[in-house]
Order: sequence, then C-alpha cells, then structure tokens
Amino acid sequence: MNEIIKKNGIKFGVISGLFSVFYIISMYIVDYKLFINIWLGVTVMLVFLAIGIFQLIELRKNLGGFMSFKEGFTGYFIAALSGILISTSFSILLFNFIDTDTRDLIHEALITFQVENLQKWNVPAAEIKKAVDSMKETPQFSTIGLLYGILKSLLGSIVFGLILAAIFKKNKPVF
Repeated sequence: MNEIIKKNGIKFGVISGLFSVFYIISMYIVDYKLFINIWLGVTVMLVFLAIGIFQLIELRKNLGGFMSFKEGFTGYFIAALSGILISTSFSILLFNFIDTDTRDLIHEALITFQVENLQKWNVPAAEIKKAVDSMKETPQFSTIGLLYGILKSLLGSIVFGLILAAIFKKNKPVF
C-alpha cells in the first residue's frame, strides 16, 4: 500500500476519532439527552463529511495532484475505520466501565424518544412494543451495541467514501 495514502488515512482517522471523543465528552458533561438530539447528530455527520472532504483534497495534493478512485476510497476507508475504532473504544470504556448509570439513562431516553416518535406516526401499539423490546434486547451503548455500531458506521462511511472518492478523483493524463 502506498505510504502517502496510509499516513493520510491514519492522520485523518486520528483527527476524526479525537473529534468524536471530544463531542462525546462534551455531550456527557453538558447533558446526556444530547445523545438523542437529531439535529446535533446531523451537525456531527456534516463535520465528519467536511473532515473527509479535506482529507481527500490533501491526499490528492500529496499524491502530486492526481488521485485514482481506488486511492481516494482506500485513504478515506483507512481514516473512517481508524476514527470509528477510536470513538468506539472510548465509548465502550466510558459507558461500560466508567459510568454505566449514564449509559442506562441514555438508553431509557432513547426508548422514550422512539416511543414518542412512533406514537406521532400513529404506529399500532403492538408494533411499538416490538420496537421497544428490540431496543431493550441490545442497548445501543452496551458493549455489544457499540460493536454492532461499528458495522453500521462503516457501512455509512463506505457510502460516503465511494461518493467522495468519485467526486475527488483526478486521473493522470494519458499523454
């Protein structure tokens, strides 16, 4: 693997991982209910998208102004995987070893939020009960829930990575 791509991916993975740790700590300190705030989640996703854009711009520059789709996607994937692993490791430590009470509070708030939203959409009570039972089976901030979250985050990152790599690729001229 190209050393430039690897270094770029690790650098931006650490940046996104540290950003993630920072915003988790911030929400933890300010109010645990921020963990279920949709608009904050969208804002954070946009920050990660911006980090990915800056990463691919820098990668293409470091590769001499040209970057294949594969090089862009590979660099983005390394960064995404690194950042997700840093963030998840911190979350597992915080919510499963340091402060399980806050994990439980967040979990109950998520269930309440989900029930309220399903009721707004006139979802039948039996379906709401199924959704709640499913949420109780694997809490999102449990170790298993967070490890499962790695897969969901990677899938989302793959989609973003494919799109961004296609946008920022610039092939070398043939002649």
